[in-house]
Order: sequence, then C-alpha cells, then structure tokens
Amino acid sequence: MNKFPKDFLWGGASAANQFEGGYNEGGKALTISDVTSSGSHTRPREITWIVPKTGEKGSTKFAMGGKMEFPEGAIPCVLEGYYYPSHQATDFYHHYKEDIALMAEMGFKTFRMSIAWSRIYPDLESETPNEEGLKFYEDVFKELKKYDIEPLVTLSHFEIPVDLAVKYGGWANRKVVDLFVKYATTVLKRYKGLVKYWLTFNEINMMEHLQALSIGVLDVTPQKKADAALHQFLASALTVKKAHEISDDYQVGMMLAYQPLYAETCDPKDQLFVLNKLQRQFLWYSDVQVGGEYPNYKLKEYEREGIQLNAQEGDLDLLKKYACDFLSFSCYGSSVFTTHNNFIESGGGNAVRGKKNPYLEANAWGWETDPHCIRIALNTLYDRYHKPLWIVENGIGWEDKLEEDGTIHDSYRIDYLRHNVKSMSDAINIDGIPLMGYTMWGCIDLVSAGTGEMKKRYGFVYVDMDDEGNGTLNRYKKDSFYWYKKCIASDGKDLD
Repeated sequence: MNKFPKDFLWGGASAANQFEGGYNEGGKALTISDVTSSGSHTRPREITWIVPKTGEKGSTKFAMGGKMEFPEGAIPCVLEGYYYPSHQATDFYHHYKEDIALMAEMGFKTFRMSIAWSRIYPDLESETPNEEGLKFYEDVFKELKKYDIEPLVTLSHFEIPVDLAVKYGGWANRKVVDLFVKYATTVLKRYKGLVKYWLTFNEINMMEHLQALSIGVLDVTPQKKADAALHQFLASALTVKKAHEISDDYQVGMMLAYQPLYAETCDPKDQLFVLNKLQRQFLWYSDVQVGGEYPNYKLKEYEREGIQLNAQEGDLDLLKKYACDFLSFSCYGSSVFTTHNNFIESGGGNAVRGKKNPYLEANAWGWETDPHCIRIALNTLYDRYHKPLWIVENGIGWEDKLEEDGTIHDSYRIDYLRHNVKSMSDAINIDGIPLMGYTMWGCIDLVSAGTGEMKKRYGFVYVDMDDEGNGTLNRYKKDSFYWYKKCIASDGKDLD
C-alpha cells in the first residue's frame, strides 16, 4: 500500500544558476556558472577567461573529474561569441509569480531553490549586503508562503562567485569560511519566519568531479581539495550553530549526491572495489557532516597519499557538536562496476558512471532507470546515520516535444516517477524509513548543469526555449504535470 505521512513534503527542486537568470540584474556579481558556456552530450562546456596582463582570451574545457588548465593570471570572464546558459536560464527572476502559481496548482508542499551568494554580497568583503538581492528572495519566499509552500533553501548550489575563485583561490583558502558564515548569518536573520529548512552545500561530494563549480579551485591538487572539504565542513557546522541560535524552528541539512553502486560479479574483488568507491566518493562526506567526524578509512587514505588534514584546534569539536539536523540527497539511478575488464559499454549517471546495466533501460543521455535505487539508498543511509532523510533531487532528462496544440506527452517521465514513488513508499511502509519529503529535480524546465542544454528537459512544465536561448519562455503543462498533481492529492496512492 502506498502510504505517506500526512506532513510529507511533496514538491520540486531547482538551482539559481540553472533556473533564475537575471545574471547581471539587481546588483548581482558574476559566478563561475556565469562564465561557463553551453555544451552538449558530446561537446564539453567551457569556462572562458582573459589574461589581463597580456590581453590573451580563451576558454578551458569543463572537465568532469579531470584537471582543468588555465594560463597564469587568467581571470574567468564573459567573452563575445559564447552562449552562457545561466545568464537567462529559464528566467525565474522575472517569472517567479507565474512559476509559483503553477507549483501551487500541482499541490506542492515545498519548493527547493537556491540563493545566489553573489546576489547578496556582490562585494564579498563588504559588511553591507545588497538590499536589492535580499528583497528579491524575500518577495519569492512571501509568494511561496501565500500558497502555503514551504521553501527549502540551498545556500551554495554551484554558485561560486568569480571573485572567490580569483582573489582567494576558492574554498582551499580558510578565509572563505568567515565570508560564507557572514553571508549565511545575513540570510538566516533576514528570512526568519519565511524559511524553515536550509541546506548548506549542494552535493558537497561533487568536488570530486566539478571542482570549479563546487569549490572554485581552478588549479586543483589533492591537498587543495582536502583543504576545501575541511573548510566547507567547518562553514556548514558554523551555519548550523548560527541557525540554531537565531531560531528554534530552523533545521539545517546536508546535501549529498548519492546512488547505489552494484558489483557486477560475486568476486570479492568486485565487492571490495564497490565498497571503497562508495566510501571515497560518497559516504565519507556524510560521515563528517552528519556523523560528525572524519572516518578512519579517510584519514588512512590521507596518510598514504601524504595529504595533511589541516584542522586547527577546536575544528574537529565543531564538526562533532554542530552536525547537520537531517540528510538530504540526490538519487537519479545506480551504477555497475567490476575489476575484471575494461568497460565495453558505459552507462550514464550523475558523475559516477559505470558499466551499462543489462537489466535497466536508459534514456538518450545514458541515464538508466532503476526502480529500486531509491529504496536501497534510503535504507543504506538511514541504517548508517539514523537521522531523517529527504530526497531533494530525482528525475529524468528527456527531449520532450511540444505539440502544435501546446501539449507535451511525457509518459516516460510518468513511468520513471511511478517507479520512484513506489520505491519511496516501500522504504516508508515496509522498512520504516523516516522520509521527510521528495522534490523532483527541475520541476519547471531549466538548463542542464552537466551539458548546458535545454533539450535535456526534466520538468513538469515545458519552457519554450532552445539550446541557444531562443524562444518565448512561455510555460506549458506536460502530461506529467497532471499526473503529479493527482499523486500529491492522493498522498501517493493514485499512481495510474
């Protein structure tokens, strides 16, 4: 039986750099996303730059997990001849009332969104925040409250200010902790009574793969990545501390990119490989942010690789004392790995890609639909941490077609969601997992983070815009819009 708690938070999710637009309006300063060009499934995105000393201009391919090379003295910037999807995105900045009304029509109980740090503090060192930026988000939160939609707000969702990368070297610099806590404190105080749920860093473990977007380090080394991780952990703990001081109602969660990993064979080598990969790329981050301490396996890895844990006196106590209140995570599918041979056919996924799973179907981008991955993920994470869980990203990108009559028939998305709602229900009703809510990713079409495309669509609502930013930006309801509305109204019981 599909039975969800009465206070279950059904909704959708977005990110400012993919959805908001208005990149140079309202006093906002540039972010790394704002200087990242569009790409495709086969063509990587690029970060554009200029070397002021020589006048040289160029771009660096956006590497997933690989090292990015920038000339000495290069500063990321906007150049002519490139298309930057974040500049307009799908223009929530000017359409937020219309978009929130659509969410309300579906019956949303919550909406996950992010605040652009550089909209609040265009000058990171200023003691005075940008009132125009603060007012914009205040208006959005009030509009959500008008429909009894609870905001879930991410403080840093691939929104690294360019100045943070250039002046400080990104999160590898400990000074950034204080800058972030100042920003977090400002919005925590300003939006008291309007926002209850907060997330510190989106998919914090994506610094394993997207260092420029997640930590703003353009010349990554293993030591700098370790320092950046420690500094984000400290910033998160201090944000939890501040939040609890400001309001007893505040709950602050961490956000982890997660997916079940399957060993292809019963060879113990395959099993050990998968265990190590789960620990290195996923679980050690939540071990710190939710468990409150660095796990021994990570400390031993640092020791083997000659990496220093540059914690100062009192740092580790802070991590323990101010662990996150709940664990939120993204889960789009699963991956398969083996030690026996090279991958003949590679599957897709959210950064962690393994072999193609012959038991699953995939979309055009190689992302496979796993009907049980949600339940497996929920059990794994709850058994490890015994804290409430929240699925804040799950969805499927597809090349939807807008028909002449304005309809969009996305039965594939409905099938995908039906599997995942059933998987959540099983975890709640059979396994007893305390699940707070579910926010489907890209509930209104937005720009893909990985490829910068529009044709890779996720939403319940179609936005008329192509891969070059052309279109009316008009909104159209997909078939999945009506399906999700019915799902929410029935508390997850009616999945036909």
